[in-house]
Amino acid sequence: MTAQNRAILLMIGAIFCFSIMDATVKALAPSVGVLPALWARYTGQMALVFVLVAPRLKTVARTKYPALQFLRSILLMSATAFFFTSLSVLPLSDAAALMATNPVLITLGAALFLGERLGLRRISGIGVAMIGALIIIRPGSDVFSPAALLALGAAICYSGYALLTRKVGADEDVWTSLFYTGMVGTVLLSIAVPFQWQSVGVTSIGLMSVVALAGTVGQLALIKAFSEGEAAMLAPYSYCGLAFAALWGLLFFSEFPDFWTIIGSLTIAGAGLYVWYRETYANR
Repeated sequence: MTAQNRAILLMIGAIFCFSIMDATVKALAPSVGVLPALWARYTGQMALVFVLVAPRLKTVARTKYPALQFLRSILLMSATAFFFTSLSVLPLSDAAALMATNPVLITLGAALFLGERLGLRRISGIGVAMIGALIIIRPGSDVFSPAALLALGAAICYSGYALLTRKVGADEDVWTSLFYTGMVGTVLLSIAVPFQWQSVGVTSIGLMSVVALAGTVGQLALIKAFSEGEAAMLAPYSYCGLAFAALWGLLFFSEFPDFWTIIGSLTIAGAGLYVWYRETYANR
């Protein structure tokens, strides 16, 4: 398997894990609140990472880019906080559709700041995918609310995080990047969470564990994906999250996607598959 194909599979796996985390947060937020759910996501990640890297902690904690690692950690924490808050109000598919604007921002940022190639095929694939996202969002609908702005803010923060991950990925151990995202989020959220902590039951503890595990596995896969593949090439695959969100919304929250959501999702998936085919096979 080529590095490019491996990066694509890692990207899809990461988005799948994040969709599981998002659905769990939506189920968890009404009983414990958004901030405790956010704290569980980061504390769980930090605990798992610490156990796995303990024998070489000094090596893992050593970074060539301390400022960039801190900044990318803040951006990811902000993106997660904005998106978790939007999930507590919006349907899963609506929040995911708004968050799905981030691949365009990543593609443009990669061309502007990382010097990555932005060919016609990539532009076409991203453009068609964005048309699909607009079909789902349908400007002027109830999706555009204060909560929708939070989801858009999450997309902006996440795009900045993804670009910084790409920048440091070639020179940093994956575990170093995962360690810093977990540590920064855990420290800052541990300071804030006592002010909003609520008593939790067995079910809530189980859901918080799922949030932590899915977020950690997804984060690791995402870092590896951006370390092995170009950000612009991987960007369309983030749209897989739209299909996952629609599925979990239907199964767990009785949120049945309407006709236009289905059409938009198919458009997005088709665009992603087109870019993948052109980049993987057509140039041979």
